[in-house]
Amino acid sequence: MLIILASALLLGSHIFSRANAAAAEPQKNAAPAQQSSVERGKYLVENVAMCVECHTPRDDNGQVDNSRMLQGASNWLMPVHPTTNWASRAPALAGFPGITDEQGEDILERGRGPNGLAIQPPMHIYHMNHADATAIIAYLKSLPSAYPRE
Repeated sequence: MLIILASALLLGSHIFSRANAAAAEPQKNAAPAQQSSVERGKYLVENVAMCVECHTPRDDNGQVDNSRMLQGASNWLMPVHPTTNWASRAPALAGFPGITDEQGEDILERGRGPNGLAIQPPMHIYHMNHADATAIIAYLKSLPSAYPRE
């Protein structure tokens, strides 16, 4: 019994010291303290919201096709239970086509689409602060609406 308790304490202290060491190291994907709105938007789109996963087409191997980044894609996610309002397509985001800044803010801050209705699953309903929403919009507007094919 004493050996088990000692082992558990030793393992716990090892995990705790590794966690503290990891917390002290800067993270690779951490957002820099000072950055432009476009840089902040890029960080949020690519590392936090992970928009690329659904809004970018995939190649024949199921990998994200970076030559068509955020150009819109068929929805590869399927609901667990039948759902009538499940979106079959993730719209293009690059260049922010056909969406006003105000509509984008509604989507990102209130989860309301350009038609005034709630965003359809599987899209996450975000309740972002205004600064993050405008940073994402600035980044998406900075992207070309069409990429050359590689």
